[in-house]
Amino acid sequence: MKTSSLIYLALSIVLILGVTKAVGTNLSDHMKAVNNRKNTVNTIHKNIEKHFFKPQTGLYLETTTLSENFNKHSWLWPLCALIQATNEMEALEPKKDYMSVVVKAIDQYYNDAAPAPAYQDYVTAERLSSRFFDDNQWIAIAYLDAYQRNKKPLYLEKAKMIYEHMVLAGLDNAAGGGLYWKEGEKDTKNTCSNGPGILVALQLYKVTKEPKYLEMAKSLYTWTNEHLQTPEGLYWDAIKIPSLEIDKRLFTYNTGTMLESNVLFYQLLGDKKYLAEAQRIAKAGRSHFFKDGKIGGNYWFNAVMLRGYAALYKIDHNKDWINFFAVEADRVWATERDKDNLLGSKPVKELIDQAGMLEINARLIQLNF
Repeated sequence: MKTSSLIYLALSIVLILGVTKAVGTNLSDHMKAVNNRKNTVNTIHKNIEKHFFKPQTGLYLETTTLSENFNKHSWLWPLCALIQATNEMEALEPKKDYMSVVVKAIDQYYNDAAPAPAYQDYVTAERLSSRFFDDNQWIAIAYLDAYQRNKKPLYLEKAKMIYEHMVLAGLDNAAGGGLYWKEGEKDTKNTCSNGPGILVALQLYKVTKEPKYLEMAKSLYTWTNEHLQTPEGLYWDAIKIPSLEIDKRLFTYNTGTMLESNVLFYQLLGDKKYLAEAQRIAKAGRSHFFKDGKIGGNYWFNAVMLRGYAALYKIDHNKDWINFFAVEADRVWATERDKDNLLGSKPVKELIDQAGMLEINARLIQLNF
């Protein structure tokens, strides 16, 4: 009896030591992966400053190949990606200031034309150009995220300005409601302007508690689901005006904004129907977009989709929502960068691609992936 007890004790110790060693190894591998991702974030950001930023103007280039650039400086939409990416860097390092240089660049796109001021799609001093509702909404979303971290009034003021512009210039009753994509062109209403429009309204409601913002968010949410959601839970790109023909292309960022909208509705209102719908959208999105071990496509669109999955993961803690983004981020870093560590599957390297992968990796670090 005594001998068998000693044997059992010895076997138990061996088993415990083996498990402890395995856990330690797993933890070590995990920490190494997170540290590698931190190095990736720093490398991408340094490359943006080195290859795309022009200190003499405070503006950015569209690509690293000057002959491929349509303009002297970048369009606005790569800065929409970069402002969110730098927000995520500040979330990782609260004492650092990464956003202000991008904010100053965005300010150079300001246009105060009626019916309300907003940002145009190109540098105002160089020429007057179009104002897109989604470009402005992405900026407002990043500013509201920053405001919830640091309570700087400037971010809230600019987000309110953008909200007023989208309502005054983008909303009418054609096709039953919804927001246009581009000011002055009333030919399409897109998920990419209504999804982020919902998020702007919900974030403003979250910080101000003013009912008008919640009412607008509900109105846009209902319209988008009625006109642009697929039976599976994904989102078509647009409805054409006045024909009401549906553009049935599917993009990752449209899944992302509507997924995140449901999560935020659930957080604000506590109605579990929104959580159930978020999980349905998440399942459909993963099934459709993650094929053969990759997401592919536009890095920044995928970054926007990650925002929705990250919001859902923080509630239901289902790692499946995040694992495939980590797989994709590692794949891109391993197979789609050049000798200078610039990212992109094509020879010409674009600012928006660097910004998209910067956001993805910074968010994955925050989620401990």
